[in-house]
Amino acid sequence: MMREIDRRNFFRSSAAGLTGWAAVPEVSALASSLPAPYRTIYSNDTTNILSCQRPEERSKEFSEHLLIASIAEARGVDAHFLQPGLGWIPWWDSTVYSVEEHCRWLRDQFGIKGVKKIERFVLEGGDLLRTLVSTCRDIGVAPFLSFRLNDGHHVRDLKEALERGKPTQSMARHYWENYERFRIGPDPTRWEQGVFDWTFPEVRDYKFALLEEACSRYDLAGVELDFLRHWSRFGESVPRDKRFEITTSFVQRVRAMLDCIEKEKGGSRRWLCVRVPANAEVRPDQGVDLRSLADAGVDMINLSYSYFTWQDGSVERARAEVGSGAAIYPEMTHTTMTGRATSGSGTQPFLRTTDQQFYTTARLAYEQGASGVSLFNFPYYRYHVTDSIGPFHEPPFHVLPRLADREFLKEQSSWYFLSSGRRDPVLGERVLPAILDRNISSRFSLRMDSPGQPRKDGVLRLRSDETISDRTIEVRVNGVKLEPVEPIRKPLPHPYGETWIGKREELACYSFPASLAIRETNQIEIVVRKGIRVRLIYLDVTIPGDPLESVA
Repeated sequence: MMREIDRRNFFRSSAAGLTGWAAVPEVSALASSLPAPYRTIYSNDTTNILSCQRPEERSKEFSEHLLIASIAEARGVDAHFLQPGLGWIPWWDSTVYSVEEHCRWLRDQFGIKGVKKIERFVLEGGDLLRTLVSTCRDIGVAPFLSFRLNDGHHVRDLKEALERGKPTQSMARHYWENYERFRIGPDPTRWEQGVFDWTFPEVRDYKFALLEEACSRYDLAGVELDFLRHWSRFGESVPRDKRFEITTSFVQRVRAMLDCIEKEKGGSRRWLCVRVPANAEVRPDQGVDLRSLADAGVDMINLSYSYFTWQDGSVERARAEVGSGAAIYPEMTHTTMTGRATSGSGTQPFLRTTDQQFYTTARLAYEQGASGVSLFNFPYYRYHVTDSIGPFHEPPFHVLPRLADREFLKEQSSWYFLSSGRRDPVLGERVLPAILDRNISSRFSLRMDSPGQPRKDGVLRLRSDETISDRTIEVRVNGVKLEPVEPIRKPLPHPYGETWIGKREELACYSFPASLAIRETNQIEIVVRKGIRVRLIYLDVTIPGDPLESVA
């Protein structure tokens, strides 16, 4: 492997995955007597800085100014989680595997002389973690490293790389020299098989070496272990108990390392967060057991729906698993549903998450025991990839300081929804899309909360991806039949124009008495009485909180 890693005694781990850090009982036994204090956490994937820039600051080159702006614009959050790269090539001052060594290896062994923009920034003396820490300290926000444990974005370039016999710039030397030995499956060009299998100690050691260096060198408030980018870490033959053992041992190892740093340097606790699937049914395949991770020293649990804002009972279930110890955060994003891609990755139309959907989702989460909320992919309201999925808008940064204000949230209009999302494995079995056959009762459950004050009656909407204006559809909620009304494309204020909000002929709408909403589960029964079957992709209920709010 690499000289730097050998020199730093990189292979300190035993076959069981527990190493020097965890072997210090007085350190690893340290426990937090206080819960994590953060209420709103914000994830910055770094790549958005050039891929969807602010109109007034568009630049072809990465700069510290742009990085600072991407951190400062998210004012109103408590913690900023920066993802410096894909977890393979560190975008900081590293002696484990420096950008300088990476570029020299590509040049000397393969004749690849080009340098990526962010790596050029690092070569010229830039350091993403240094800037993160200094900027966050200046604006009173906690700086976190969010570290991707098995990101597979580089795999989509592997077919071309193998044909040329040369790695792409996004492939670290560790990956290129070991993909045949460590990859999960036989086809390295599919990301779920091309990423590395965590049963190999060397795979875990490489990730730990980078984490250890970053946490030791920078005054971070904490670190997030991202188990979702991407979510495959084990081959099919690895039994679940082994997956649990490996995952929990790695987390123990990181916790012990953080505790040792705290003991050596003093100061407050270094918080440990994990980003895991919100869907409990898919966590075992990842080797993720929330109770075990909390016992291993995890302070914060970020429940992710991969790409979407979602409303379900995941927070309640996670809280039941871990008890009152760890802080729990449901993740919200820029979209609640995507359509079919037009020409490749990133070209799918997407339904923008509205202010009231952010507020309602946060309120529902707090009722289930959430400690706060997290934001992911938030800048992607801006232009990215192609004009065909626009028009684009500035992200709604004004919602950020409101998401921790529970009294404010109680007064807001409600926007509940069920969505078809997309076929992300971490979402598990989805309720939508659903085919509603004629004269067959279809039942759905929708989480709501009873309003804290009298509200105007609202609207229940059914959305298809085909014309349904010629159908007669009967809807009952909690046993009460709803009266149909004219199609409403914007049942509450909606600042994102006409962007993929559904055509009038694709909607069926019904008056929804506000008094019908009950806390937690509401039963919705739908029967197509006239016309052919209906393909349902979205269902929502809106209840205005302000008499002045209108529908359109």
